[in-house]
Amino acid sequence: MSRIDETVTILGELIAYPTVSSDSNLAMIDFLADCLGALGARCEILRDETGGKANLFATIGPETGGGILLSGHTDVVPVADQDWSTDPFAMREVDGLLYGRGTCDMKGFIAACLATAPVYARGTLSRPVHFAFTHDEEVGCLGAQALVAEMRGRDTRPALAIIGEPTLMRVIEGHKGCCEYTTRFHGLEGHGSAPDLGVSATEYAARFVVRLLELRGELAARAPEGSRFDPPGSTVQTGRIAGGVAHNVIAGLAEVDWELRPVTAADKDFATRTMRDYCNDTLLPAMRAVHEGARIETQVIGDVEGLEPVTDNEAARIVSELTGANGADVVAFATEAGLFQSLGMQAVVCGPGDIAQAHKPDEFVARDQLAACLAMLEGLDAKLR
Repeated sequence: MSRIDETVTILGELIAYPTVSSDSNLAMIDFLADCLGALGARCEILRDETGGKANLFATIGPETGGGILLSGHTDVVPVADQDWSTDPFAMREVDGLLYGRGTCDMKGFIAACLATAPVYARGTLSRPVHFAFTHDEEVGCLGAQALVAEMRGRDTRPALAIIGEPTLMRVIEGHKGCCEYTTRFHGLEGHGSAPDLGVSATEYAARFVVRLLELRGELAARAPEGSRFDPPGSTVQTGRIAGGVAHNVIAGLAEVDWELRPVTAADKDFATRTMRDYCNDTLLPAMRAVHEGARIETQVIGDVEGLEPVTDNEAARIVSELTGANGADVVAFATEAGLFQSLGMQAVVCGPGDIAQAHKPDEFVARDQLAACLAMLEGLDAKLR
């Protein structure tokens, strides 16, 4: 069987694991560990505190530092309420396109890694190859955050990281951060006929969203000159608003899910401080003028650092040589790369598939994209001998 056919076969097996972020990924992690363990890889299954999720960290080659990390997340977004043509967890191929939840984001890269692992396992490597397959990337990069914390104290941690998110095999050297928050408003319920006697949590949530929209314009005005991002500045958006129980009941509880995608750490500080001060200085005094027990709480759901472009990036240089790319780009979407960079590693994002297909019904990756990824991963072997 050719390596591309083997990759497609492995991808079909991975798609059959319905690793939606709300569910366990342990069965898929065990499968990956079995495949790599059979090649002699040193495998660690690192469970989260619930025991229902896990990262896999596996190594082929010498037990030294300075290795190269191949990273991908195992979780996928939900398929509920999406109009799929066929079963999203049963991969199908039509005209060179492989359909299924996660084919593009990002089990195609993981399948290519597994298909190439036997190449790395042959002979002696000059530096180790590590595989990091994480949980809960789609809900705040929780697995990668735990893995980075685990790796921080190790002398044998990798020096370079290749994160295989879908980039159409373009070399990506920078991306924005992704910070996700839920702000909850606790008011005072009452009869709708006397709104002045209650504190409507939904109305204060609405005022909060209006301030977020104002903040959007303020962030746009702060865009760095010559920014390579599209859009050029930091962005903020409201994902969900919920609250209230009936037309004639003053809402006692409401919540707003919102996200911030900062270009710089200064923008992140500015945005979070702006919304915190608006709550403390404007909204809360008005709420507590009616009900002393009113409160506003903001929960951090995910806080993922951006990938900052650096002048000398060995990871980007190697991947550019392997893919024939002339230069590197930046993207607005976030990945786990910034977390690995925070550990002192040089990181680059490059993987098969188009991010435009991610999270959609009938998600797909093209067979020729997988072939290009295999060529990159196989070429890496020559640089490790």
